[in-house]
Amino acid sequence: MDVIGFLIEAGGWAWVVAGLVLLALELVLPGGILLWLGISGIITGLAALFQPISLPFQALIFGMLSLVTIFGWLRYAKTRQTVSDRPYLNRRGDRLVGHEAVLDEPITGGYGRVALGDTVWRIAGPDLAAGKRVRIVAAEGAVLKVEPV
Repeated sequence: MDVIGFLIEAGGWAWVVAGLVLLALELVLPGGILLWLGISGIITGLAALFQPISLPFQALIFGMLSLVTIFGWLRYAKTRQTVSDRPYLNRRGDRLVGHEAVLDEPITGGYGRVALGDTVWRIAGPDLAAGKRVRIVAAEGAVLKVEPV
């Protein structure tokens, strides 16, 4: 059977069925894109059922709806804030910003080490002698930026 002939004969129902198939595929292959394609297919099918629209115009409606819904969702998802009860779970250095510590060894050449809890951290800051108090002001990877207190 000719695919174009079937689409013309089935009208909007072909779009509705295709949209439902895409929604079912989204359940098996999650990612979000098939969801918006399925919704666009269903909307295109409903529009074709209630208003006689030519097949090329139906394809144009489906394409435009798909682009608008996908890019709209991506834009919304990018600006959406995710709330966490443990915001520093994988950023141990950021968790230490604001803490004060006593230098175990001096900072020479801009770098030194300090023990915080059960971990020895590499620190960066102005040259200071051992025994001085420092405050952690930033974390860049595994290096903590400090300033004298």
